[in-house]
Amino acid sequence: MFTRTLAALSLAAALAAPFNLNAKTVVDSERASFTIETVADGLKNPWGLAFLPDDTMLVSEREGNLRLVSPDGQVWPPLQGLPEIYAKGQGGLLDVAIDPDYANNGRIYFSYSEPGEDDSTNSTAVASARIQDDKLVDVTRIFSQQPKVKSNAHFGSRLVFANDGTLFVTLGERYSQKDDAQTLDNHHGKVVRINTDGSVPADNPFVDTKGALPEIWSYGHRNMQGAAIHPQTGVLWSGEHGAQGGDEINLDRAAKNYGWPVITYGEDYGGGEIGEGFKKAGMETPVYYWLPSLATAGLTFYTGEQFPDWQGDLFVASLKAQTLSRLDIEGERVLHEERLLKDELGKRLRHVVQGPDGYLYLLTDESNGAIVRLVPAD
Repeated sequence: MFTRTLAALSLAAALAAPFNLNAKTVVDSERASFTIETVADGLKNPWGLAFLPDDTMLVSEREGNLRLVSPDGQVWPPLQGLPEIYAKGQGGLLDVAIDPDYANNGRIYFSYSEPGEDDSTNSTAVASARIQDDKLVDVTRIFSQQPKVKSNAHFGSRLVFANDGTLFVTLGERYSQKDDAQTLDNHHGKVVRINTDGSVPADNPFVDTKGALPEIWSYGHRNMQGAAIHPQTGVLWSGEHGAQGGDEINLDRAAKNYGWPVITYGEDYGGGEIGEGFKKAGMETPVYYWLPSLATAGLTFYTGEQFPDWQGDLFVASLKAQTLSRLDIEGERVLHEERLLKDELGKRLRHVVQGPDGYLYLLTDESNGAIVRLVPAD
C-alpha cells in the first residue's frame, strides 16, 4: 500500500466549474430504479478508472495525468513519474488496471500513447509501476505496439486481466493502417496477451507461427475501447468502434479473425462500402452490433448485490450517443438492449466500472469531466 504526503491532502488546484446534477431525480428503468450521484468533478477527459484495495480510485486523464480520488470524492494532485506521453488527437494516457496480486506486489498498469524517437511516430504502450507517496516508482514498460506509425487516431486500448493472471491489451489499427489488421506481422488491430512482466505466455495461439508476433491473441479488429471478462465463463468480450455504423460486441477468442476491414456492418465516412460485405468464411461476426454507431467505449459485466435484477448484464458506455446500454445476456447471446441516461445525464461516457460497493461508476468525457455513480433509489 502507498502512503500520502501532507501536500497531497489538498484538492487539486483550479478545478473547473462544478458538475451540475440533481442527484434526487429517480430514474425508472426496465429492471431497476436509481439515482445519479456525482462523486468527483473537475477531471480533464478522464479515460480509465480502477479501484485500489482501500477503495481509492485511480483515474487517468487523457492529457497525461494520473490521479488518485478518495472514496469521498477528493481529487489529489497528479502523480509524478509518468513516462513521456504523446497527448494529441485521440492519444494520451489511456486505461489503468490494478494487479490481481496488488496486496503483495503493489503494482498498477497503464496504457498510453508512446512517441517514437523523433515524435513524428507513435504507438500504444503499456507500463507497470508502484505508487509511493505522490509519485510512481519502479516504472517499467512491458509492451510497445509495433510498428510505430504517424497517426493521431485509433490507439485502443483497454487493459483486462484474465482469470489466469495474464493481461489482455486491446489495440487499434491506427486508422491509416487498417489493412494491417489482417496480417500477423504487426500489432495493429489486434488483441495481445502478455504476462505481467511483458513476456509471452507459452500457450498464446501464434507462438509457433512463422512470421507472426507471438503476443497476438486475436486479429481483424478496428479500434477496441472496451473489454471485460465474463464472470462465469472467463471468456474475453470486447467492444469495437465501427466506421460509420457497425459498432460491435465480440466474444474474443484465441486465434480468431474478426474481419476488419474485410467484413463490417459499417460504411465509409461520407458513404461508400468497406470490404466485401457482412460475412466471410473464416471470419467471426459480432454477437451484437449497432446501426447507426453509438461510438462504444468502456464496458463491464455487472455482478453486484445493489442491483440484483442487473446481475449478469453487460453495460456499455458510449461517446457519440451519450448513453449507457444495458445488454441482457443469456449464454453467448444478447437478448435485449435497454438504453439509459440519454435524457437524465446527456454526457459522452468514456467508461463504466462496477465499484467495490456494488454501484456502477461512469466517467464523462469532457474537459470538465466527472465520476458519477448509479445508486439504487430508496
